[in-house]
Amino acid sequence: MASAENIETVNVAVVGGGPAGLMAAEALTAGGARVDVFDAMPSVGRKFLMAGKGGMNLTHSEAADAFLGRYGARSAEIAPLLARFDADALRQWVHGLGVETFVGSSGRVFPRDMKAAPMLRAWLHRLRASGVTLHMRHRWLGFTDDGASISRFATPDGEKCIRHDALILAAGGASWPQLGSDGGAIAHLAARGVPVRPFVPSNCGFDTDWSPHFQSRFAGEPLKAVAMGVARADGRLDWRTGEALITDNGIEGSLIYALSASIRNRLAKNDGGASTILLDLVPQLSAERVRAEVLHPRGARSLSSHLQSRLHLTGVKAGLLRECLTNADFGDPETLAARIKALPLRVLRPRPIAEAISSAGGVAFEALDERAMLTALPGVFCAGEMLDWEAPTGGYLLTACFASGLVAGEGALAWLASRG
Repeated sequence: MASAENIETVNVAVVGGGPAGLMAAEALTAGGARVDVFDAMPSVGRKFLMAGKGGMNLTHSEAADAFLGRYGARSAEIAPLLARFDADALRQWVHGLGVETFVGSSGRVFPRDMKAAPMLRAWLHRLRASGVTLHMRHRWLGFTDDGASISRFATPDGEKCIRHDALILAAGGASWPQLGSDGGAIAHLAARGVPVRPFVPSNCGFDTDWSPHFQSRFAGEPLKAVAMGVARADGRLDWRTGEALITDNGIEGSLIYALSASIRNRLAKNDGGASTILLDLVPQLSAERVRAEVLHPRGARSLSSHLQSRLHLTGVKAGLLRECLTNADFGDPETLAARIKALPLRVLRPRPIAEAISSAGGVAFEALDERAMLTALPGVFCAGEMLDWEAPTGGYLLTACFASGLVAGEGALAWLASRG
């Protein structure tokens, strides 16, 4: 039990200084609440700033139905969040910070200067002006034995107890733990009976079993203009076109990130066994065209020269054929042509979650009411990546984090008002 004289009191505590937590704080102050934000790191928004390196992808301009579909199995749960704050609303909100945006050729939305830092500075200035107080190097340690109205924090000055009228938890997922979100918060909630799911990597690379020869020659090489196919539950293949990167350990990059949830889930069903994905090395050509080119008489040329001449298969693509096919496959032109359009690649496991761009798992949506409040812990709300959802890169992750933070902040306001 914490003694009363050692407990500080705030109106609303927000744990986590990322987009979800800061958006919750903004919603709360707009409704008249006094807000204190607590973050484990020396400054807020560290993962947000890291995501902005190379270009701050805020959201995406595609149609609403397609946008919602990017959230896969959690589309139904994300729908009410986006109904409150969608991609268009996010762009208008960013404009309100004095930051102009534009739509890139891929449909992704960026700040005009492509940077995250100016936007974060403007936002923090506005939050501080509205009365938000930031407490850095405060790591949430769960609740005291008194219940869910008093939180424990590890600080540079020792453990501190904070009493709050409402609590917003936006402590992040488990990817990039060096930036502050290590996934530890869900253990404290699970101990209080909140349904949680283990964190797993999302938007991640995968290990393979490259031969030493292939690894030494092609690690670090980009794999451009290919398609990747992963079997769906109904047996059909989900094909995506894009680029990937060969690594020492396996394969990563935007194309495999887009399919990482499906690949990860297939590996899980195999209970530790490998899974096979398919690579189309020449997606711009039909299977009939590829077959005709492979079967075209090659005269005295080697097979490698023939494939280079007829199909422009060189470098890492030619290396993958040698890596993934047997000599017998190469000796059968029909098989070779088919494999060029559907080359089987064995993947063994996802890369560690600390390397992943994002994570899946966390607090189950079934644990929340429509205000994002935990039914097991009245007055405690959850937002952002600590909830069990995932999305591909392209602005979808950030959009849902902003939206969930806003909904949680407004939910806390409504709950406080209902209590008089």
